[in-house]
Amino acid sequence: MIKQVPNPNEPKWRSTLSVAMPLNLSYIPIGLACGVLLHAAGFNTILTGLVSIFIFSGGAQFMIASMLTINAPLLSIVLMLFFLELRYALLGSSLSKYLIGTSERFKLIFAVSMNDENYAVNYLKFATDKKWTPREALMVEHYSLLFWTVSNIIGSLVGSALKIDLTVVHFALTALFLYMIIMQVKNRLTIFIGLIAAVLAVFFLVLTKSTLGLVISTLISSFIGFALEHYLRNKKPGSHLLYKVSSPGSKEAAVEEESDEN
Repeated sequence: MIKQVPNPNEPKWRSTLSVAMPLNLSYIPIGLACGVLLHAAGFNTILTGLVSIFIFSGGAQFMIASMLTINAPLLSIVLMLFFLELRYALLGSSLSKYLIGTSERFKLIFAVSMNDENYAVNYLKFATDKKWTPREALMVEHYSLLFWTVSNIIGSLVGSALKIDLTVVHFALTALFLYMIIMQVKNRLTIFIGLIAAVLAVFFLVLTKSTLGLVISTLISSFIGFALEHYLRNKKPGSHLLYKVSSPGSKEAAVEEESDEN
């Protein structure tokens, strides 16, 4: 495989933009859809832009739109956002070793600008390019934030010019979250816990007659998954539940393939 030699005279902003551009372009269609759905859920263009900047998470923003269209209470939305975004504590910790020597202010800006996709880009670059710097990683985050926010705002403007049937919104959000679940599957245990979570969600939704049941089912299924995985890995490492299932979009696979090529 022939690799392109970077031009030492190329401005840093341009070389970093070329790294982030595939991610930026992928944000345009999903960002437009997110803006349309947020508008259908009651957000005006200004609020859509602010949500895109301060939350900067496609999954969280789609979830907000979904829960608002079913008139979920604010407490349920906040709790679901908290547990959904809690994964960034783990993602951020895996990048902390590459940010040694940077200021606390830099780390704060870096943390609030991170999401799943720019994390994957930066993790891959840190793992395979020894010259990749924290400042370049921050530029990737800000490029992706810019494209995501602009796409959301344009989507909101499009949504204001169109009449969106909320039935379509429910269908689109359900399809999106099913896709997100599939992309997270790593082994049979993940599938098993996903099924448990689905059953618990239905049970507690019926029991509580509120979306608070989703929060309860999330907590219980997460605890079951953690406890079961810990038990199997320590007591029964050969269990069929730990057999890996290939995921075409996994970050680990991308890192391993790039490392093999190097």
